Amino acid sequence: MAKLSVLPVLLILFTSSLCCPEDQKQALLQFKASVINATASSKSLGVTFETWNFSSDCCNWDMVNCSSRFGARTVIALDLYSLVVAPFWYSKVLSSTILTPLFHIRSLTHLDLSRSGIYGELPGDGFANLSKLVYLNMGFNGFNGSIPSQLFHLRYLEHLDISFNSIHGILSGEVGSLSSLRALWLYGNSLGGNIPKEIGNMTKLQELYLADNNFFGEIPSSISYLKELKTLHLMNNSLSMQIPLHIGNLSNMKDLILSYNQLTGRIPSSIQNLTELESLSLENNLLTGEIPSVLFNIKGLKHISLSGNDLPWNKNAKIVTKCMLVTLSMNSCGISGEIPNWISTQNTLTFLDLGENQLEGIFPQWLAEMKLTTIILSGKVPESISNNYKLMLLDLSNNKLSGQALPDLRSNELLEIIDLSSNEFSGELPTNLSSVTRILVLGENKFSGSLSRNLIMLSWLEYLDIHDNKITGELPDYLSQLSNLEILNLRNNSLQGSIPSSISNLRSLRILDLSSNFLVGEIPTMFGNLVGMIEKRNKSSSFLRFSGGVTPAGTYPSIRFNDLEVNWKRSIQGLSSHNLYLYTLLDLSRNQLCGEIPASLGTLKALKTLNISHNNIFGKVPTSLGDLVNIESLDLSDNKLWGSIPQSLEKLQQLTILDVSNNNLTGKIPIGGQMDTMIDPNFYANNSGLCGMQIQVLCPEDWSPTNLPKNESKETWIRWEGVWIGYSVGFFVIVGSLYINGYFVPVPSTRRHHQIWQWK
Repeated sequence: MAKLSVLPVLLILFTSSLCCPEDQKQALLQFKASVINATASSKSLGVTFETWNFSSDCCNWDMVNCSSRFGARTVIALDLYSLVVAPFWYSKVLSSTILTPLFHIRSLTHLDLSRSGIYGELPGDGFANLSKLVYLNMGFNGFNGSIPSQLFHLRYLEHLDISFNSIHGILSGEVGSLSSLRALWLYGNSLGGNIPKEIGNMTKLQELYLADNNFFGEIPSSISYLKELKTLHLMNNSLSMQIPLHIGNLSNMKDLILSYNQLTGRIPSSIQNLTELESLSLENNLLTGEIPSVLFNIKGLKHISLSGNDLPWNKNAKIVTKCMLVTLSMNSCGISGEIPNWISTQNTLTFLDLGENQLEGIFPQWLAEMKLTTIILSGKVPESISNNYKLMLLDLSNNKLSGQALPDLRSNELLEIIDLSSNEFSGELPTNLSSVTRILVLGENKFSGSLSRNLIMLSWLEYLDIHDNKITGELPDYLSQLSNLEILNLRNNSLQGSIPSSISNLRSLRILDLSSNFLVGEIPTMFGNLVGMIEKRNKSSSFLRFSGGVTPAGTYPSIRFNDLEVNWKRSIQGLSSHNLYLYTLLDLSRNQLCGEIPASLGTLKALKTLNISHNNIFGKVPTSLGDLVNIESLDLSDNKLWGSIPQSLEKLQQLTILDVSNNNLTGKIPIGGQMDTMIDPNFYANNSGLCGMQIQVLCPEDWSPTNLPKNESKETWIRWEGVWIGYSVGFFVIVGSLYINGYFVPVPSTRRHHQIWQWK
């Protein structure tokens, strides 16, 4: 019976050994409480802690994994990614102090804290306790400060990710102590200094991401010791000097991304030894010399990006290619001569960019027949390009192409982006385009005639740019049928007539430039209904999407087209095609518009620029313009406006430019807010009735005895002094005159020594 009584005790001991240790459970519950307390008000919690409670085994909780060893269970992995929901990843939601309880769980081998909104310095002493860590991911947070040296002493660590934080300082040579590391991801920070040579000690390293930092100096030659390295991303730094000659030692390399640095010299011929290479990106460096023809002998090579260097190919070299390229980008490489025939052997090629070079000859027929999704080059456009049913982007900009007819592209059912800008095309605007065309850029050519009604066939059109051409006629009402239109640029043409109110039906329109034409009539009151100028645009809903897709960053040249040229803050500037979602603009300047400024324009709260200068606008400046809360530039100059500048403009906290020069405005210039910074007198010139501190002219209502202008006080004193002197002199002159004429005679006095005067 005594033996039987031992069984319950053994059963209790065995059962308890299958549960996580009590101290680890308490640490996790303390962590849970800290997270919930920190996120309660922001409603940003992205995970649920419902299973985390006192009465259950923590090894059964969500996000927790345990391991059994020697009859006991311990917590070894915490997958705590996305503790907060987007867009709070980069916000200051969770202080790094919330991690303190986790540092007591010394059995951890796997810890994922990525995309969790954690900010503050990395707690080095705490991570030093987790000496068994194999995997540590803290990417996409708000960590700052430098990388603590304790992280470099985690000898079992194989994966370290601190990418997309605010880490600064240098990368210590101690990083070479991580001899077990296979992946080091530090991109998207502010690390600077030299890449330490000790990085060559991490001989097991397979992935090295140091892109988007501030590293400078040379690429250390010790990198060539990393024989297992498959991915090297160093783009967007300030690295200089030459590519290491021994780069060819990295025989397992698949992705070599060194673009957007200041690398010089030639591409080393040893690059041919990278027999596993799939992607090579050296864009935007200072490389020179001919492109090594051996580069094209690498069988697995799919993506080559060499744009923005001085890398002409040898015209006489006979290139025999073994690779099957998908993308080839050699924009602005100083290439001359004809397009080489070896490109015709690349049956897998989908993206070809040879733009802004000095190519000669005609656009080859074989190139038109290739099934490319993107073509960027020069030459005469052959009719057969219309047979390329896979074509999605056609960029022939910045050349000297001419002619009055383009190939009929209506059968190209995937062609979404067409950029023919900065050429010498003439004749009527082309409308025989793909029905799915979304972006049509025709600026800076010699197109003439009126806007064709066939434009409404392009029902998907979102971006129409025809600036600097010779377009005539009136703005047609049917433009309002382009319901997806977001950007319309007709600047510097010869358009006439009035602006149709129907344009206000374009609910997505957020950039409208009709400047430098011959438009007449009033500004439509209905413009206050332009929804796209009322509501701020979200980047995720921007039209700049491309259904062709892209491969991972750095391996596929970005889809781009010419900047949108507009009058931005009093100068013609190019707005980047990748940031157009940031801008909302209405420019009606340099026309012959009349009437008053519609008060309804004050509803366009998303506007950043409003320009109605150089017209014949009259009347008062409406107070409603003070509701343009996002306005940065407001130009009302060179009109016939009268009255005062409304005080409501002091509410415009984003305003940096206000120009009301050359009008008939009067009264005090408003003060307060940004108005106190509008002190350039040129922006108020030729308004004789204005006063205020901005132009150093005192207003009458501000006069007082203590602040009278010095000259005026002096003149006032002189006037009164003259009056008293005048009275005195006049008195004696009159009396003397009367005496001389005998009007006064002396009469003997009854008292001695006295006389009295008596009228005659």
